Amino acid sequence: MMDRLGALQKDPSAGQQAYAAAEERILLCSKCHGKDGNSRRDYIPNLAGQNPQYLFDAFEKYVTGQRTDFVMNQAAKLLTPEERVNIAFYFSQQKVQPRADSATLDKALVEQGAQRFATVCVSCHGAEGLGQDAFPRIAGQSRQYLTHALQRYRDKDPSRANSPMLAVAALLSDDDITALTAYLSQLQH
Repeated sequence: MMDRLGALQKDPSAGQQAYAAAEERILLCSKCHGKDGNSRRDYIPNLAGQNPQYLFDAFEKYVTGQRTDFVMNQAAKLLTPEERVNIAFYFSQQKVQPRADSATLDKALVEQGAQRFATVCVSCHGAEGLGQDAFPRIAGQSRQYLTHALQRYRDKDPSRANSPMLAVAALLSDDDITALTAYLSQLQH
């Protein structure tokens, strides 16, 4: 399936077909993640602009139970592998919309988050938090979602077992998480 995903990214015609097919299957996804991949709820991640390989891998982990979330485990199993590829491609093509809370952030806190990001996160998530390969885009996610996710990793939540984030998040204090989420939530590239 990863070969198919790569082909969609290189062939505009195939990409358009996958995009159109996904538009018909994202009804369930759009209830939480938004039709354009921009979440309607601060505790649910944006999928807009997300790395398609990461999205497909996440789908597969929900199907196999390696990642656990009641809704996602059920929803992923309703889709064929080809539909999961199409949906991953579809959301990767969407644009991240600026979050309302990003305009009111303390500039010193954002700068502190940028410095911590550069020392802890950049090697996997890229210089601008856009993700790469199997690593997700974290730029533009809501502070609430990011805080909850980082705390779950730091607390070794079993629903995130085998993630490299467990070791990374173990290094983060509450202050680090507050600063990182301020910085990441305002990134909109």
